Amino acid sequence: MFKRVLYLGYYLKKMDKKKLKLFLSHASKLTNRSKISLVSDAISCVFKYNISILEYFQFRFFELNDEQRKTWAGTGYMFEYQLQMNPKNSRDILDDKTKFYRLYKDYFIHNVADIDDLRARPELSQKLLNNPSGKLVFKVADGNCGIDVQIEEASKFDEKSIITFMENSQFDLVEEFVQQHSVLNNLSPSAVNTVRIFTQLDGNNEVVLLGCRQRISVNSLVDNMAAGNMAAPIDEKTGIISGSAVYSDITKPEEKVHPITGIKIIGLQIPFWEETVAMVKKAAKEHPENRSIGWDIVITENGPGFIEGNHDWCKLLWQLPAQKGLKSELELYLK
Repeated sequence: MFKRVLYLGYYLKKMDKKKLKLFLSHASKLTNRSKISLVSDAISCVFKYNISILEYFQFRFFELNDEQRKTWAGTGYMFEYQLQMNPKNSRDILDDKTKFYRLYKDYFIHNVADIDDLRARPELSQKLLNNPSGKLVFKVADGNCGIDVQIEEASKFDEKSIITFMENSQFDLVEEFVQQHSVLNNLSPSAVNTVRIFTQLDGNNEVVLLGCRQRISVNSLVDNMAAGNMAAPIDEKTGIISGSAVYSDITKPEEKVHPITGIKIIGLQIPFWEETVAMVKKAAKEHPENRSIGWDIVITENGPGFIEGNHDWCKLLWQLPAQKGLKSELELYLK
């Protein structure tokens, strides 16, 4: 109970008040319940189901009974689960994008460098500055959800000025802007639309896929749901999108076709699917001290490659596209 009180304090401190107000009004209209009643229920659910206040609305708890509510994994539960699966003394290789790049560089399909690389390898600087897209992506080592990412024209820099820019702007990594596969570019050209695959090592250190999702940008430079974009479920055996794309914003409808490009979402075949799954299963065994990882993968005309790995992978991206709570799938590994 004491831990849940601390969690409630954290949720209140980090609360997006605009989002809460929006969700509260929407849920009140749908249910004909007072806002006070909904807030009271949401706070009760923080203690009873170990979720956040916003997740009460995103999981649509205001429409669910007790048994249905029990199936959802919220922030508190996921924090405890991921802490056990990916301990603090090993998760830094996923937290730090620079460390991740160095340890998993064989799985990258595009050029990436930190400042030390740029100083030591002028030829890598030239590859980045002359990459086919003509753009560079600058990142901080501990950025999340598309935050602290900056895209610039490569023509603005030379071998020296790119290092100076990174030092002055406190960026840790620079990458070539990846040119995604035409199938995904046709679906949504505003950003690189990454595939997220959630892996879990079982008791025999074999890889289990907890789910596969296609992130889809909607007039955004990034593809994260937190930035207002969508995600859809992918059938792990076929690589075909098997359901509608959904938002984390409960006021927006699910989408069967892309609202901007008009491309049909359900039934879309993700290219290089067998290669993508094989790559993830191999990588998941590289550092078994981290047992549960959310991998972000870019699909190009030349195959799949990593963008990053996440120890604190998103419960919204995992469950909302499935349109059901998936907590029971994790209980097996806690035992």
